[in-house]
Amino acid sequence: MPDEKKESKTATAISVAGRIAGMGLAVASAVLMATASQCTVYAAYGVRPRTVTYSNFPPFVYLVGANAIAAFLEAIAIFLSVWKKGKDKKATVLMPLLAAAVPALLYSATGAAFAASTNLNYCSAYGQRVSVCAGSAAGGGSNFCTQVRIAIYVSLAAAIAVSIAEVVSALGGSASHSDSDSDSSSSSESGCCDHGCHHKH
Repeated sequence: MPDEKKESKTATAISVAGRIAGMGLAVASAVLMATASQCTVYAAYGVRPRTVTYSNFPPFVYLVGANAIAAFLEAIAIFLSVWKKGKDKKATVLMPLLAAAVPALLYSATGAAFAASTNLNYCSAYGQRVSVCAGSAAGGGSNFCTQVRIAIYVSLAAAIAVSIAEVVSALGGSASHSDSDSDSSSSSESGCCDHGCHHKH
């Protein structure tokens, strides 16, 4: 079935492309978040200014770690799907685990970071909370908040790309399995065995 084989190869190519895109976006999100430290908070009552970084917010730290781990796991998935063709014993065991772990990491990290970004603030002296997105608190700009939000949306894009890759891979795999099952059933119905057909004269 040439057309079905072409469709299977196309599905594999789309899946691999989605995995590569997801891995790249996850790395970009982690880098963007890890380097988000441009904003300086000017606290009240003469307290010295503080520089806010992603490490001041645990959900942002989780996003950096989760995206880095997800990118590493996705690299393993790409290796197994391209070089091992998904047929190796390790691949058959690891691929379902990776298919579940990578999106879970990306979606959970994105959700946690998004929830934290809706109330970006920093605890200053005397228990006051200063919004890091306010112009006065950000030293005339909001580079920190902008970079954080870009990192969150990039992380969401990585999760979507990985999800699409997994769906396409599952659909392509089910199609190839159904084709192989139909081929085996047709060969058995024709009366052929592994050693060839025997005709009675």
